[in-house]
Amino acid sequence: MDKILIIEDNVDVNKMLNEALTEAGYKVKSAYTGIDGIKEVKGQEYSMVLLDLMLPYKSGDQVLKEMREFSEVPVIVISAKDMISTKIDILKLGADDYITKPFDLGEVVARVEANLRRSNKTVSDNEVINYKDIWLDENTKRVSVKDVEIDLTAKEYKILTMLMKNKGKVFTKANLYESIWEEDYLGDDNAIKTHVSNIRNKLKKVNSKEKYIETVWGLGYRLFKE
Repeated sequence: MDKILIIEDNVDVNKMLNEALTEAGYKVKSAYTGIDGIKEVKGQEYSMVLLDLMLPYKSGDQVLKEMREFSEVPVIVISAKDMISTKIDILKLGADDYITKPFDLGEVVARVEANLRRSNKTVSDNEVINYKDIWLDENTKRVSVKDVEIDLTAKEYKILTMLMKNKGKVFTKANLYESIWEEDYLGDDNAIKTHVSNIRNKLKKVNSKEKYIETVWGLGYRLFKE
């Protein structure tokens, strides 16, 4: 089920959008400030964001600009600002669509469906996975960080692919070993530890300031949750 985040400070508008999208079959979460919206996108995997521009503490254009530094999630801006120049600026910042208030709920749902179809088709066609500044191309088997290609072994590539395809999911060492090595896991975790350590070191060489793979003590590994 596609998960949608609504970042809108007007409680009534937020509730109205939430109810309409929930009724349309989506899983919906609401945020009421720009700061909370950024935290949500960093902490959860969303299929789409509906974003108001007039937000407290951090404006919608600031939220969009910051969001595009770490996420390519589709964004539909819903705003009372109807100047063409504003729409152009917002689209240049990285918005995928722009709806002017007051709006028709049917149109909002239709725009959400259209943008999700476009987004899902692009992902399917390109088979490119993104997490933070890592880009993994399943067609070419290439992995890059900040546009710098890194050289991974076959097993390192498979481990990173599993983690990136399942953002937030914890993989036990047994999960990883049996999936990658295709053998029964007998409790020796040295191979897994070594490969995860190698991946971390290769990523760190390009961007030492970012954290990518988190150790969940007593369980295993997952992509780092901020």
